[in-house]
Amino acid sequence: MATTEECRAALDRLSDSMAGANGDVRAAAALDRTLSCRITDLDVTFSGRLKDGRIEVQSTRPGPPADKAQIRLAMTGDDLVALVNGRLNFAKAWAAGRVRLEASFRDLLRLRTLL
Repeated sequence: MATTEECRAALDRLSDSMAGANGDVRAAAALDRTLSCRITDLDVTFSGRLKDGRIEVQSTRPGPPADKAQIRLAMTGDDLVALVNGRLNFAKAWAAGRVRLEASFRDLLRLRTLL
C-alpha cells in the first residue's frame, strides 16, 4: 500500500509532467481551479490548485476534503502511483470505478486531453 509521502511525490511528478507538456495538453492544464485528491485507503485528502499548468498542493488533511473543490479526484494510493507511473490507464480505471473524477462539464471537456 502506498504511503502518504509516496502519494504526495506522485502528485509532484504529475505536476512536473504537466508543466513540461506541449500543445493541447498544456492548454488543458492551464486551468485555474481548486483541486482535491482524496486517497481513499489512507483516508487523507490533498487540496490545492491547478494553476499555470501545475498542481500546487496547499494542504494535506485526514478525512474528506474540508471544502468542495472545483475538480475532485478520489482513488487508492496505489492507483494514484500507478497512474502517474504509467502502469494504469486513466480511462480504464475510471470506467472500472477505481478512479472517481468530479468537475463541471466544461472542465471535464478540457481535462479529457490530460486523461
